[in-house]
Amino acid sequence: MTHPWEAPPAGIPAAIAATVAGGVPEVTTDRLLLRAPRVDDFGAYAAILMSGRGRHMGGPFDREGAWADFTQAVAGWMLRGTGVWTIARRSDGGTVGFAFLWQEFGDPEPEIGWALTEAAEGNGYATEAARAVLALARDWLGPGRTVSYIDAANAASIRVAERLGARRDPAAEAALGDPEMTVWRHPGEVT
Repeated sequence: MTHPWEAPPAGIPAAIAATVAGGVPEVTTDRLLLRAPRVDDFGAYAAILMSGRGRHMGGPFDREGAWADFTQAVAGWMLRGTGVWTIARRSDGGTVGFAFLWQEFGDPEPEIGWALTEAAEGNGYATEAARAVLALARDWLGPGRTVSYIDAANAASIRVAERLGARRDPAAEAALGDPEMTVWRHPGEVT
């Protein structure tokens, strides 16, 4: 069930939303476009967070909880200058997931993250998108300033972090105090 607040805006609010979205940098890779999220991307976001896949991101969520998480990530662009991108295939514009450079509520450090739709997994999209985000993070925040918080049971995301050259940070994990969460520190250079 969708809610009225999930409908795209019209009129002047649509123009304002487009102006704000225009400030989010687009990132192009060989196969992907990372772009500002739109209200109509929420369905894919909710599908990820409300499914079993959401267990690696603090869920699964109900629809309202997924909306709160989505709006927090989008608001990051206005409040902190970082946030979430929708990952779309360049070939057809189809949404395959979401990439993050943000510091969500409760995070001690800025995070690089990724979440893919079930259909998109296994195509290398997470690594491709995260590599592009890591390059931006190095330029924007400085080398070695980002981590990825990854559920210890999320083997696929751990493999992505390893492909990016990230290494576990036991001291950061101890400070975090969550035995189910691993902290992967990204290198100063993009690998």
